[in-house]
Amino acid sequence: MNTPDTSDTPDIRLVVLDMAGTTVADGGLVERAFEAAAVELGVAPGSAEHAEHLAYVRATMGESKISVFRHLFGTEDRARRANTAFEKAYGDLVDAGLIAPVPGAREAIEALAGSGRTVVLTTGFARVTQDAILDALGWRDLVPLTLCPADAGGRGRPYPDMVLEAFVRTKAAEDVRQVAVVGDTSYDVLSGVRAGAGVVAGVLTGAHGDAEFRAAGATHVLGSVAGLPPLLLGDR
Repeated sequence: MNTPDTSDTPDIRLVVLDMAGTTVADGGLVERAFEAAAVELGVAPGSAEHAEHLAYVRATMGESKISVFRHLFGTEDRARRANTAFEKAYGDLVDAGLIAPVPGAREAIEALAGSGRTVVLTTGFARVTQDAILDALGWRDLVPLTLCPADAGGRGRPYPDMVLEAFVRTKAAEDVRQVAVVGDTSYDVLSGVRAGAGVVAGVLTGAHGDAEFRAAGATHVLGSVAGLPPLLLGDR
């Protein structure tokens, strides 16, 4: 785990954090919800097609889920059927209490907000699922803004749109180099790089690891989001 000296860290005013895998521990619920989407579209569990689809889901963690289903199922109608089944299944798992904050995540968000930074939570899920997660964790009032792909014109990661939407809406920073983007996938990292963020950090609590983060252009790799306040606030 390689974290450059904080003396090289820009004056970060806006922090854009991913949810599942970064601030929220969901224990692999994405794959479990995908099972429901696959069955809805007639893909039998245990089949070669199912294994191929699951491998693609794993490789594209962090991307907008509807985009993933468009790639897998071809037509818009089939993609939307799959996405609806996925969102319902994931929501049911959330309602069953199968998610929790990543240890130290809430404290990290509160420390950053307490230092005068603005924190925004983003996701590749639809708004209904994002809201279900926020409600389950009691996080509705934790940050001033939460974004899903639909809030940024429909394009999720690896596009920079949600990061730039956060920049424009919050007006918390004067320059994109005053933005930090943090996530557990290479797509999170790539979205931050494409947005021109001054700090783009991968965290090792989710889908991807150091090699994927470095290949995507990460400036930092952290054990978890709990390591973000020491990095940005210089308390190391």
